[in-house]
Amino acid sequence: MSVENTSNADLIPVNITIADRSYRVKIAPKDEEAVRKTAAIINQKMVEFKNIYAGKDQQDYISMVLLWFTTQQQESGQNIYEQENLQNQIEALTASVEKALLHT
Repeated sequence: MSVENTSNADLIPVNITIADRSYRVKIAPKDEEAVRKTAAIINQKMVEFKNIYAGKDQQDYISMVLLWFTTQQQESGQNIYEQENLQNQIEALTASVEKALLHT
């Protein structure tokens, strides 16, 4: 989710629920599906961890999910920061190509 190249006017408000708490976030419309799916995965994993580790509080489960999520990304060879950097580079190249095509 990147808002660097998006103005506030282009952002849409979305309500996301994580661990029985609602959060209102502003995101680019293209990111809505990914944000909702990520929130669903977080909530699903919290339920799984609650079944495995009874007696913990919500903060413990959130921490466990965060650790799981980060580990999964490292194992799959994905790095959030590298992906975002690559996406920014692709967008810059696309803009350059479109600009060049308009001037020919």
